Amino acid sequence: MPLYTTHLPQWKKDEVGKIKELSEQYKLTGLVDLHGIPAKQLQEMRRDLRGSAVLKMTRNTLIEHAFSQLGGDISEINSYIDGQSALIYTNENPFKLYKKLKETMTKMVAKPGDIAPEDISVSKGPTAFPPGPIVGQLQQAGIPAAIESGKVVIRENKTVVKAGEEISAKMADVLAKLDVRPIDVGLNLQIACYEGTFFEPKTLDIDENKYFNNVVLAAQQAFNLSVNAAYPTKTTAGAIIGKAVREARNLGVEAAVYEKDVVEMIIGRAQREMLALRAIVE
Repeated sequence: MPLYTTHLPQWKKDEVGKIKELSEQYKLTGLVDLHGIPAKQLQEMRRDLRGSAVLKMTRNTLIEHAFSQLGGDISEINSYIDGQSALIYTNENPFKLYKKLKETMTKMVAKPGDIAPEDISVSKGPTAFPPGPIVGQLQQAGIPAAIESGKVVIRENKTVVKAGEEISAKMADVLAKLDVRPIDVGLNLQIACYEGTFFEPKTLDIDENKYFNNVVLAAQQAFNLSVNAAYPTKTTAGAIIGKAVREARNLGVEAAVYEKDVVEMIIGRAQREMLALRAIVE
């Protein structure tokens, strides 16, 4: 059901108007999640994006009003609004934007109730702590600790929180003391609408090195297929001719065809066979 701004105060109507104006001005309109980003870090991120993207923070309800009024495909953005959303605008393609936003991610200490984005592990070895209550705190958190040579030592590598599990207050405190920073904090792209097409993060999250290696592998396989199938192209014609020459020479040697290009190879082969036979006889 469309949302209307008839009874909104003027400042909210102006805010809705600004959202609509920016959405029509830029090729890409996206939603980012600001949850957990400290104010200072957020200001640094806005500064880093200056010149390439516009980050607009506003209320979720006003975002819904604006896109409902715009209608069309872009109104589907409303279904992705979740948590502390903000709008981002740019004329860059969504893949470049996603990569740039990933670069804003930094590792932060965990807070009680955070969900582990991946397995959280601590490594064995000495710590900076002197002997004291910290040994018991580590052990209570499931981390095997002991005192060795006057130092608190973690005795083995240990996965303390599995991916997707909630981080308890006790565990968050211990991880902070060990300076383990498991939480990725940054501008997390929720959805991008680029010239009428929607892109979700899973589509944009491309491993560039893997993609490049796949392209190289595909080119090598195509080259080999062309050569083996004797399908000449500008790139493979030389390799096909070279392969044909080698196979013709091998055939000449095997069949003992005394041609100028293979006679020396035939004699060489005969000599090797003679030497091998003499070694057996003697």
